[in-house]
Amino acid sequence: MMTVRLSATIPTNQTQLLGQIVLANFANNEGLASEGDNVWSATQSSGVALLGTAGTGNFGTLTNGALEASNVDLSKELVNMIVAQRNYQSNAQTIKTQDQILNTLVNLR
Repeated sequence: MMTVRLSATIPTNQTQLLGQIVLANFANNEGLASEGDNVWSATQSSGVALLGTAGTGNFGTLTNGALEASNVDLSKELVNMIVAQRNYQSNAQTIKTQDQILNTLVNLR
């Protein structure tokens, strides 16, 4: 468990506590509104934010120097990419066929 506190040394060489990182839990995480760049805001659907510090209650912990693990299902995304690629190929073939038909019609005169 790690507690994060922000402190500063003031001109008298004393260390002064400026604040502590606070975490928030919501009754309905799915109700949060995405603001982009991994920023979320509370809505009526998400409920009121319950504030607390890391390592207490259901607030989880903070880990120094760690990278967030991806929450993407790699196999699902790979299947989605293959489907999108096949759809693109199908559309490209449709356009090519349409161009050939139009070319044939123009040359019938």
